[in-house]
Amino acid sequence: MFEILKTEGRARRGRFTTPHGTVETPVFMNVGTQAAIKGGLSARDLTELGCQIELSNTYHLHLRPGDGLIHDMGGLHRFMNWNGPILTDSGGFQIFSLAKLRKITEEGTEFNSHIDGRRVFMSPEDSIGIQSNLGSDIAMAFDECIGLPAPYDYVKASADRTRRWLVRCKAELERLRELPGTLNPGQVLFGINQGATYIDIRCDNMDAIAELDLPGYAIGGLAVGEPTQEMYDTIDATEEHMPKDKPRYLMGVGTPSNIIEGVHRGIDFFDCVMPARNGRHGHLFTWNGVINIKNEKYARDPDPIDPECGCPVCRTYSRSYLRHLFASGEILGLRLAVAHNLYFYNKLMEKIRLSLDEGTFNELRARYSGTLGTRI
Repeated sequence: MFEILKTEGRARRGRFTTPHGTVETPVFMNVGTQAAIKGGLSARDLTELGCQIELSNTYHLHLRPGDGLIHDMGGLHRFMNWNGPILTDSGGFQIFSLAKLRKITEEGTEFNSHIDGRRVFMSPEDSIGIQSNLGSDIAMAFDECIGLPAPYDYVKASADRTRRWLVRCKAELERLRELPGTLNPGQVLFGINQGATYIDIRCDNMDAIAELDLPGYAIGGLAVGEPTQEMYDTIDATEEHMPKDKPRYLMGVGTPSNIIEGVHRGIDFFDCVMPARNGRHGHLFTWNGVINIKNEKYARDPDPIDPECGCPVCRTYSRSYLRHLFASGEILGLRLAVAHNLYFYNKLMEKIRLSLDEGTFNELRARYSGTLGTRI
């Protein structure tokens, strides 16, 4: 399923095969939390913007419209008319970040829905069952995402429980895959490494879950407020314990610089709401840094967002027009801004893959890692 084609230091150029297509790695997964990209983009738009794999969320889709409904509509691929690979997150992070009241036990997690306040219980088996109903290609294990800072003893107990949950997730997916009528019997499970920023917990947890020999592994629970260097140090330490022949996924990360530095540290998969969220607020990525299209200086600017960009927005519209749309409160402005940012992220990954093919990734890192985060 996963083939490493080339390496440069710890950076890896790979290829991951799913029932709905092949993913060239390193890859950025475009986040369609509720089976839609926030900002008014469709599945057809994602294809034009160079998206390889779409990510949706178990928590949100279970609450609305319901995974049973999506199953009955033919699964998530047919429901949103996206024919490429899909990864579904397990819902653990959303329970941590959205549920005002939650109770975590060995059996699972009970929480209040952020939509209507109703009490919901989710176990590892429930999370996998929901993801099976959705029919995604990659299902993520159910885990607890811990806010930082957190006491050592709590983090240790939580990471151990997440490992035990992973064993249950694996058994449940294996059971469901054998049932007649399962939407995607080729669905695979990625395990999630937890441990906050305690290096010994991270490494012990990674050693333990690697023994399960899963198709892929993720590093979760980072980019939740810790200093960037602390995140990098945690990735460095954990990566040494990750299987070399399996894809590595850094969850919820991040900025273009974070992605470049993650690739440098051996990461293959990334996702983040940043390109869409920032776009909706007028913050647009360019190859020279980030611009705020709402600024007055763009009112009479005839240039595209980025003269170096070949996206449909930059080929068609000026900065002046984009600024006008934001100033007027026109929804089109949000749509165009998000489209540009997603294209930029997908193109960044294409450049990274090409540099790895050519043996020039270190030069790309030196040129862009600092530049892309600069505020213009």
